[in-house]
Amino acid sequence: MASGLYRIECRSISGGSLLPATNFSHLYKDRSLAVAVAAKSVADPTHQEVRVVYVPSGEIVFRTPGADKHS
Repeated sequence: MASGLYRIECRSISGGSLLPATNFSHLYKDRSLAVAVAAKSVADPTHQEVRVVYVPSGEIVFRTPGADKHS
């Protein structure tokens, strides 16, 4: 597993979020921790998209489906 910096991104946060908007500037050194925090940060992942991005490459390493999913 690559080590580096991971950032959590989200378009919008509802009032039920566990992750205050101010924490979106936080960078995580551990991928697993970033994914766990991201997954817990939204009340309903089917309606809110949240992503974990590997900062050096810009690769999205985790994404909830969110309401905007087009398949």
